[in-house]
Amino acid sequence: MPSIEFGCLPTAIGSMPQTDPQGACAQVVHYLKDIPAWPQLPRRSFRENMYAQYSQGFPGLVIENDRIYVSRARAQEETEQFYTDYLANDFYKYSLGAEYAAGLHTFLNWENLSPWAVKGQVTGPVTWGMTVTDEERKAIIYDDTLRDVVPKLLRMKASWQEKALSQVSKNTIVFLDEPYMAAFGSIGLLLDRNEIISLLDEVFEGISGTKGIHCCGNTDWSVLLKTTTDIISFDTYGYAESLSLYPVEVREFLGRNGTIAWGIVPNEPEALARETVASLKDRLEEAMAPFTRNGIPFRQLIRQGLLTPSCTLTSLDTEEAAGRALELLADLSARIRQQYG
Repeated sequence: MPSIEFGCLPTAIGSMPQTDPQGACAQVVHYLKDIPAWPQLPRRSFRENMYAQYSQGFPGLVIENDRIYVSRARAQEETEQFYTDYLANDFYKYSLGAEYAAGLHTFLNWENLSPWAVKGQVTGPVTWGMTVTDEERKAIIYDDTLRDVVPKLLRMKASWQEKALSQVSKNTIVFLDEPYMAAFGSIGLLLDRNEIISLLDEVFEGISGTKGIHCCGNTDWSVLLKTTTDIISFDTYGYAESLSLYPVEVREFLGRNGTIAWGIVPNEPEALARETVASLKDRLEEAMAPFTRNGIPFRQLIRQGLLTPSCTLTSLDTEEAAGRALELLADLSARIRQQYG
């Protein structure tokens, strides 16, 4: 694991409410000078939602009438070529086209950009495989043949993205976004912990820099902490206590130089409107308190911490609201670093 101490620098989860990639990139670059994250723009096009965005190149994939699914007949015809590309590590054939990621391509062409690090994101294999179905609307994660392809495709997407982002900074961070992990242990997700760890780690094998996992809901964090991830990202604002229920695993994770990304800035309009830097600082310190009571030094949490919004900013209706969220995030980071740096 890379031995990086972020010191509670700010970054973002990814999605933004804008439809204009120039405006979204300008906001990200303005507020997240040290670790900008390229903006995903799901309101711009169906192809930019987190499931369609990473679908190009999957054997048998069909996109029609704002629906994405896998044709089994076509998948049989196209799988052999996919495995040939995979074994050759030909990830350039599995890039994200501009029609699928306008924010990324605008970001990569942004002038005078030289941040300390840069962040990207890929939909995780559990979430992608649970959401994309075959023509009979059965999740492809439950088909052994198709499931084997899922982490391999996403691994190549992550490899290509990391290579592209390395043009911006040599310090690259790629997150796997796994909202479906909130359903782990329920009838909504019939995979066991070893299957999930294997799926995630297979994607991580394609990432040579820093890698992270984001889950915006409550989950069994002991599963994700057992992967090879370098960063665990969680909704601190809404689920502050969820990660602290696993003190032994968190202590081990931090002991191997892991980082916790504290999602402390809310992404719900009413909550955002009532918060200030001071109130969020109090809330963050309160969220860290259970860890310190379990023997983890407070300053270690600061050193090995990142600050983020609680999740996507797409839930904020306006560009102005997204700007306020990022401004609060940047100002909170500056306050924390000034006091505890």
